Amino acid sequence: MPEKPKLAIYWAASCGGCEIAVVNLHEKLLDVDAAFEFMFCPCLLDTKKKDIEALPDKSIAITLFNGAIRTGENEEMAQILRKKSQLLIAFGSCACEGCIPGLANLHSKKDIFKAVYLDNPTIDNPDGTVPSISNEVPEGTLTIPAFHEKVKTLGQVTEVDYFIPGCPPESHQIWNIVAAVVSGAQLPPLGSVIGGGCISVCDECERVKADKKIERFYRNFEITPEPEKCLLEQGLLCMGIATRDGCGAPCPQANMPCTGCYGPPEGVTDQGARMIAALGSILDIGDSKGKSEEEIAARVEALLDRIPDYAGTFYKYSLPGSIIGGKVDK
Repeated sequence: MPEKPKLAIYWAASCGGCEIAVVNLHEKLLDVDAAFEFMFCPCLLDTKKKDIEALPDKSIAITLFNGAIRTGENEEMAQILRKKSQLLIAFGSCACEGCIPGLANLHSKKDIFKAVYLDNPTIDNPDGTVPSISNEVPEGTLTIPAFHEKVKTLGQVTEVDYFIPGCPPESHQIWNIVAAVVSGAQLPPLGSVIGGGCISVCDECERVKADKKIERFYRNFEITPEPEKCLLEQGLLCMGIATRDGCGAPCPQANMPCTGCYGPPEGVTDQGARMIAALGSILDIGDSKGKSEEEIAARVEALLDRIPDYAGTFYKYSLPGSIIGGKVDK
């Protein structure tokens, strides 16, 4: 009986939702098991790093790498799995764009350690100890992975063959990709986004859309939106207009705004910039005739003041992979 191709899943800086999305394949997991030798997944299997290092290069058919690059261990495993894999796939928003862990790029490593280990009201740390890579103890030297200054995407530390967006990716898209590999179907050019569309969530959202003129923004808890009308037109900050389609628009269907987890549409470099540009064209500043530039600017500022967190709204999933990348240290 011929040896089955090997499948690996690695978990870097992420929440574990991508593994749950794989489990949500339900009975199709049996088909995955029939087609692949599932041989590496730190949250499920006891395969060691040394076992992966001992494999011949390119002996893993597919590695689904989920999670951003936060530590030296994450980066080391990215390099090892790149070497050992025929296809290295950035699996989910954290690997593709940095996602929620990437919002830490708004702060320095020093500030993060200060908040967690020094100023935290639940920490008793009178000596002001923070983690260090190496520590001597009676039993020998203990080491932990280095904590990088910035969160990076997988593609920023190694070559990536394909990108599967989503937080987490929708299970039907995962299955489409697995089925394509198993059947030997022609895959898109290397570097492509797979498991997603090319246009925006608005194009697959069934809500009724009209001329957008936003008089004010509401936070989700402030109103109960009409069930069929475009959420953005009701003043809820829906990121669908700046987000790649392919998820099926489940959030707007559930009366919740899209938060942008599938990343920017095809051809858009910066998701946050795309959303900000879109808002600039649909804010209702009223009749501007006879108003001074200062009065118009004050009206725009009053509208935008209703958005409590610009970075967490416009770059919730994409900060490390965006043009700005995070806070710029002077």
